[in-house]
Formats: sequence, C-alpha cells, structure tokens
Amino acid sequence: MTLVILAAGMGSRYGGLKQLDPMTEKGNFIIDFSVFDALRAGFDHVVFIIKEENLDLFRQTIGNRIEKHIKVTYVFQKITDLPDGFSVPEGRVKPFGTGHALLCAKGVVKDNFAVINADDFYGRDTFLQLAKHLKGAKTTGGVAHHCMVGFRLGNTLTENGSVSRGHCTVDADGMLTGVTERTKIEKRENNAEYLADNGVDWIPLSFDTIVSMNCWGFTPDLFAPLEVSFKKFLEEDLPKNPLKGEFYLPFAVDEQRREGLCDVRVYPTSSVWQGVTYAEDKDRVKASLKQMIDNGEYPKSLWD
Repeated sequence: MTLVILAAGMGSRYGGLKQLDPMTEKGNFIIDFSVFDALRAGFDHVVFIIKEENLDLFRQTIGNRIEKHIKVTYVFQKITDLPDGFSVPEGRVKPFGTGHALLCAKGVVKDNFAVINADDFYGRDTFLQLAKHLKGAKTTGGVAHHCMVGFRLGNTLTENGSVSRGHCTVDADGMLTGVTERTKIEKRENNAEYLADNGVDWIPLSFDTIVSMNCWGFTPDLFAPLEVSFKKFLEEDLPKNPLKGEFYLPFAVDEQRREGLCDVRVYPTSSVWQGVTYAEDKDRVKASLKQMIDNGEYPKSLWD
C-alpha cells in the first residue's frame, strides 16, 4: 500500500513551509508522525507531492531519515503539467489544487493508496482504518470502492481563525452521500458557524458534523475519471476564475460518486486533529504531541 502526501502548498496563512517546521524536542515534523503511523499500519511506500524547488530541502530533512524504513518517491506538482491542448492562463502562478496534485502522481502509484495532507496530524486510528479498507479493496474496472476517514468538526477547529472543511453527509449504512466545501468555518462557544455564500450570514454547524480532512483511501480506478474531471474543470470552471480557480480532490471524488463510478465508505474517528493552519497554532500542537509522547503513544525520537 502507498501513502500519498500532498506537500506542495506553502501555507500562506501560516507564513512559511509549515510541513518542515519541527514540532518536537527531537526535531520531528507532523509529516514524521503520519509516516510513522502509516508504517505501523502496513504501508510500505510513501509518495511526496512537492514543488520541485523544495526537493533538496525534503531530502535533507524528512526524506533522509525515513528512507531507511520505507520506500520514498518524490513527485513534482508543476503548473505546466496539463493535458494536451491546454495552457496556463496568463498571469497564473498558483497550482491547480489537490486534484491536480494527485494526478501528477499517477505514473508512480500502482497499488491501493491513501491520500493525506502534509500539515495535518491524523492519529494512529486513522491509518489503521485506511489500511483495513485498502487491504480488502479490489481494482475492478467497474464501480470502485473508495473510503475516507471522517472527523468530528469540533475536533478539527483552531482558536486562531477560520478553517476550510468538507462538510460531509453520510447515510445510515456509513456511505458518503455528499460533500460541500465550507471555506470559512469559525469556532464558537457551543458550536461552529460557517460563512454563507452571500458573504454576510453565519450559519450554525454542530461540533458533531462529519468533515473531510482530505484523508482518503483509493484504488487505482480513481485516476482515469479524475483525468476526465480535470479536463472538464479546465474547459468549464477555470475560465470563470483563471488566476485562482482550483480543482479540489473532494469535489472530483463526489462527482465520481454521483455518476455511479464509485462509492465511498466513511470511517468515523474520534481522533483529535492537530494542525498548524496559523503560526499561533504551533504551541498548541507541540504541547499535544509532547503529551502523546509522554503517554507512551509515540517514542521520543520516531526514527532511532
């Protein structure tokens, strides 16, 4: 099984390359914990999707210390990596989003795989659930059987500003029935609220709402329709916002689900997300990781 880590984003709200910001006394990053948990769950290959200019930095830090334990491959997300007949809009410098990033890895991902963000801590239970599903999922060429790990919204919020989350609806059988991107969610005393599309009204959202943290499990069946969806995005959606429009992976997966190309089982987790959306989040994350280390959930130095 392969773990694909989306690490091409620079983290503009955080103010730097947060994926490689040490979070423990031994200098481990959040990425270290994800790879460590994935390795314990049975994954044997990790693919980092990064910007080409960050390759040396990734190799000198995370790459050099984990490649002794797991196969490591680097893939570059390039803004110019587009299907034939398409070109980068004039003035565009921003990559085309998480769906495009994953397509860049198509040539190196050959088996069942998980996809996560580089700057999110998901917890051991998350990788155990992903591995259990992926070990039993078959590539069929028909209806694909994917999965996602769903987090409780209240466990994914920061005190330091708004966050974007995929608001999921799930049926009684635990299957995904829809994903709505909420681009501005803020924590309140007893619940959360998201900013409505009109840019004025704030709508209450329960802490118990299931949200996507871009934590998915796929078979290779995903790639062919993902390519079709990306071309559709370039033709129909990008012209509406040529400088900032993005091809989001959750939307692409939900489109495949609506078209009957796949189903998506949702595995709920009680794990508490740890992430550094903002620089002010760092102290909280460091304290949480230290507590888990002190409790014996992780060794003080992950790779010694």
